[in-house]
Amino acid sequence: MRLDRLLANMGAGSRKDVRKLIAQGAVRVNGAVVRDCGFDVNEAADKVEAAGKEIVYREFVYLMMNKPAGVLSCGDGVPGVKEAKDLVGDDFGFYDLSPAGRLDADSEGFLILTNDGNFIHSIISPSRNVSKEYYIRTEGVLDEADCEAFANGVVLGDGYKCLGAHLEILKADQAGGVSEAVVTVHEGKFHQVKRMALARGKKVTYLKRISVGGVALDPSLEPGEYRELTREELAKLGAF
Repeated sequence: MRLDRLLANMGAGSRKDVRKLIAQGAVRVNGAVVRDCGFDVNEAADKVEAAGKEIVYREFVYLMMNKPAGVLSCGDGVPGVKEAKDLVGDDFGFYDLSPAGRLDADSEGFLILTNDGNFIHSIISPSRNVSKEYYIRTEGVLDEADCEAFANGVVLGDGYKCLGAHLEILKADQAGGVSEAVVTVHEGKFHQVKRMALARGKKVTYLKRISVGGVALDPSLEPGEYRELTREELAKLGAF
């Protein structure tokens, strides 16, 4: 890989900035000053330093974010729209990050951000059958008939029949007319969980994704915070 491209890709600055660093003699490869922007670097073996700081090349990153309400998973390039990747700081912000599956703007919880397109496809592909678990609160009391309907596959308003899902009722307040539950689905249709509940006459008033593929959202992450997925978590998600 070209030296200037490696430095720019790893956040050492814009292509113009890193070329200036190289010209100033501030970049070393294996201890030797290199002033050639097109110098061929073995990113897996060579030691690269810029302004005294070692630059470690990493092709892909995988982040677990606790997405807050009011932020889009992806704004599809619409100017002025706040996206989840806008919350990522300088440590990973220079990567071209995209979400592996989306959450509604008013929903919270586990969102995976990565620059690995193949991994994104593996998470959202229906053939992979990756589970997604959501904590919900509803207007309308959930009951065993709803559990059975979810298990058999709820038919949405447009006629689409969902795959079987698991509904675990945590609280059913008859007096207040509200419920709390955990829903586990294996597909990702638009507004699916909300539409499933609505098809049963209940309205979801709060939704938070709490796990993906058996990997739970880190409870220490506040809304808007993120961390890298561990190797063990990535293995569970099928990355290795």
